[in-house]
Amino acid sequence: QVQLVESGGGLVQAGGSLRLSCAASGRTFSSYGMGWFRQAPGKERAFVAAINWTGGSTHYADSVKGRFTISRDNAKNTLYLQMNSLKPEDTAVYYCAAASQSGINSASSRYNYWGQGTQVTVSS
Repeated sequence: QVQLVESGGGLVQAGGSLRLSCAASGRTFSSYGMGWFRQAPGKERAFVAAINWTGGSTHYADSVKGRFTISRDNAKNTLYLQMNSLKPEDTAVYYCAAASQSGINSASSRYNYWGQGTQVTVSS
């Protein structure tokens, strides 16, 4: 079993940057495919980015491509999301998730474990 705890959210002006972290418990973190999702008020949870177990393969939603970077440090059991050039439409609760399938997973149904979320608010 994996427990996930996100941090790093906050309030930032449009054009600014934030770095989210997701600390994972358990010794099998390195075997999981990991992802970031977000949920804005009144909207469904949406895929943001995913990374395979080695960190060598990544995939992004079109809306964040070129602005966000997902990465992982398996030695530290931590997942990251570097968010640059933030826009007001990026405002949402951001969740990290772990999938038993070690590859790239963009569907939320493929993820077995979820964090509690961290709020990101981008002001215009």
